[in-house]
Amino acid sequence: MKIFPAIDIKEKKCVRLIKGDFENKTEYKTSPIDQAGKYKDHGFKYLHIVDLDGALTGKTVNLDVIQEIVSKYDLKIEIGGGIRSIDSIKQYIDAGVEKVILGSGAIKNKEFLKDACQKYKKQIALGLDAKDGNLYVSGWKENLSIKTLDFLKEVNSYGVSRIIYTDINRDGMKTSPNFDETVKIAKLSNCPVVISGGVSSINDIKKAKDLDNKKIEGIIVGKAIYDGDIKLDELAKELD
Repeated sequence: MKIFPAIDIKEKKCVRLIKGDFENKTEYKTSPIDQAGKYKDHGFKYLHIVDLDGALTGKTVNLDVIQEIVSKYDLKIEIGGGIRSIDSIKQYIDAGVEKVILGSGAIKNKEFLKDACQKYKKQIALGLDAKDGNLYVSGWKENLSIKTLDFLKEVNSYGVSRIIYTDINRDGMKTSPNFDETVKIAKLSNCPVVISGGVSSINDIKKAKDLDNKKIEGIIVGKAIYDGDIKLDELAKELD
């Protein structure tokens, strides 16, 4: 089970949102680069980064921050947030990230997703963000009225290398992830799935590791780290 500690970047700061609401955010004193260093020092190998400025603008706003993290620390980084063109993907791949997460742009334009998967084999992840079973896009403000499982069936053969499934109702709430729905996604998916949204304690990590599904490859931990509900020393003991 891969553990992905999270960094959400807005205006060069680490922040966390509640249910993706930009008006309901907490800013933390540590910088994204220092936070990445803490994760590296504790033995973590993977890192989940979201460029929230990018999510709002559709541009690679914090590319310089990502480049500095990549150059300073030997971490396998997945990055998402407003990536809506092949050029943006190339910028991140050239910067040295392991995987680029596509969301709204790929869900609204399946040909873009297919093209990206063909051009960057094994480097494209797909972010599926859902509320009550329906896919949401554009900063979780737009309900597409498409069932997550139905969309996955349509794109399952494209060559996506990882799915990050987030239950929006749980994100930032520390109410435990939606394990049941994640297992459904994993059973259908042709690629590995990462659990996202709602991790509240070390018990959630243990439960994720105990899930009887080999397709579930990892779990993202964010707000619980920043708020001190999960100590990095404690989380590092769960590393394989």
